[in-house]
Amino acid sequence: MEQRYLELLAHRFVNKQEVISEIINLKTILSLPKGTEFFFSDLHGEHSAFLHLLKSASGVIKDKIDLLFQNQLSSLEREKLAHFIYYPQKQLELLSLQETLRKQWYEETIIHLIQLAKFCSTKYTRSKVYKKLPKEFAYIMQEMLSCYDSEYMLDYYHEMIVSLLEMNCIETFMISLCEFIQRICIDHIHIIGDIFDRGPRPDLIIDELMTYDQVDIQWGNHDISWMGAACGQPALVANVVRIALSYNHLDLLEIGYGINLRALSDFAREIYQSDPCLSFQPHVLDKNKYDKADLDLVAKMHKAITIIQLKLEGQLIHRYPKDYQDKVNWLVKIDYENKNVKYMNRTYPLKDDFLPTVSHLTPLTLTKKENQLMETLIYSFQKSQKLQNHIQFLYTHGSMYKIMNQNLMFHGCIPLDYQGNFKEVLIQGERFKGKDLLDKLQNIALKAYYERQEKDVDMMWYLWCSSLSPLFGKSRFSLFEKYFLDDKDLQQEIMDPYYQWIEKESTCQMILNHFHITKGHIINGHVPVRIKDGQKPVKANGLLYVIDGGISKAYQEKTGNAGYTLIFDSQHLKLAQHLPYQKSAKEGLLCLTPKVEIIQTYSRIKNKDCDIGNILQSQIVDLKKLLEAYQKGMVKENSFY
Repeated sequence: MEQRYLELLAHRFVNKQEVISEIINLKTILSLPKGTEFFFSDLHGEHSAFLHLLKSASGVIKDKIDLLFQNQLSSLEREKLAHFIYYPQKQLELLSLQETLRKQWYEETIIHLIQLAKFCSTKYTRSKVYKKLPKEFAYIMQEMLSCYDSEYMLDYYHEMIVSLLEMNCIETFMISLCEFIQRICIDHIHIIGDIFDRGPRPDLIIDELMTYDQVDIQWGNHDISWMGAACGQPALVANVVRIALSYNHLDLLEIGYGINLRALSDFAREIYQSDPCLSFQPHVLDKNKYDKADLDLVAKMHKAITIIQLKLEGQLIHRYPKDYQDKVNWLVKIDYENKNVKYMNRTYPLKDDFLPTVSHLTPLTLTKKENQLMETLIYSFQKSQKLQNHIQFLYTHGSMYKIMNQNLMFHGCIPLDYQGNFKEVLIQGERFKGKDLLDKLQNIALKAYYERQEKDVDMMWYLWCSSLSPLFGKSRFSLFEKYFLDDKDLQQEIMDPYYQWIEKESTCQMILNHFHITKGHIINGHVPVRIKDGQKPVKANGLLYVIDGGISKAYQEKTGNAGYTLIFDSQHLKLAQHLPYQKSAKEGLLCLTPKVEIIQTYSRIKNKDCDIGNILQSQIVDLKKLLEAYQKGMVKENSFY
């Protein structure tokens, strides 16, 4: 086996010289500082805010500008330079200088950009830097970045800039240079779940993530819901359509993913033509750019798909009674004559009793038109090429949890009991807890997509909203209660005991030990940090970071901020507190950069101290074996391979 492996490796490194060069290269990389990791959570479709965080590297670019130019540029000039790097095309369009002053501004700005690009690139190999350079300007940028700063180099830069002006491409060059700076400041992106729902365009977020070469995603329950919908699970198809309609996000469905809503709108208009659908009026936090549907019609569509979803969920509860003992089959409990429901020895009046498609005898059965409607929607989800590409990206780059550089990342929780021990959960007839539970559920999610067995596809609904799902972690999913009942107690969602125990350092240490992490952190999302109520993102004496602070506009009134980015570079662990994007954009550039706070300081961490170091060391061992095989003639060299 080793001989065959070495022969395969010889296809990549065809002689001793190439092997020796690669060993030297890998050893050099081991000695470099680790790349900067960025941890984001609960993006919830807020594409404008998230893209701004990528453009600004969550404040890292501004920090580097302040450090590099603190004695050269004023505070306002540094702010303007940072803002230009974030949005170069827009700033160039607004530039109103006369021609002579404009040329001077071009030259001064390019020199500042090159100095900053050099500063940001110092801890990476030339090869890695070159790969991040835009192809159309790779040569000229590489020349500028490799030049030493001196009075002679100013003439060199000047001649290059004159040539760019003569070729009428200087602004394109500046835009590309700004984009390079944005990219070189971010080495690895971690998304701790929930790209989808509530915000207007999660599809644009995934489009952007797909352009980065080092991205991982820890699935959130909202991601799982879309993943299950893309697999054709009917209740989850209804669920994601319902949530999109509840926020009036028709552009996402129809423009982003090409989902055909015509059948739903026709059905809703026919069935609920005289119904005001007061409980189903959408929350309009964002305006549709393309599909500006009448909000009353959207409310009718919202109600129509909600009733269908309740029926489909009821069927799942009936089909898998052991898995859904925590669920209430509300449609079965309705007293249609008296227009109320009986639950736990109490009677609750319906605040909306117009249910023309619900049979009193068989309330979980879809009508013929509802069946046809769902067939159309499911077909649209399964045939949407863009949606399927995005879901495949979530699968190839995603998992239930990830461990990297001694950090344990997962979206929701690891179910605990009230004594703070790992809770055993019954999954498909077997009991699992802790890491084994996450591994089992990940395996089910993979099988749902790649094998499409009905029982596994249906389990995606379990992952979405079961009280025992690590991705949900709440006592109930109060869908019927919020739409049809006015009792706040029934709508209350009690969090898994994990969220109380995790405040204790001993619990966090127990979890880290369980995952064989000797020193590190847990990084969580899912539950927004309410700084208005005195909550903090750093818990358990620094062992736990909860970085969902409400990047979603739907949360910001409750949380008092707009979320966090955790940043882990070679010397620091930092926390960037986001500012509400829309408000900041209106108030001007001084409000657009996140506030960055250093949480922990380290001696310089090098690649050899990280996970990538273990991988590179293993590659070096293999290459040394290949070199020995070449030297002994066990594998033949081929200089002309």
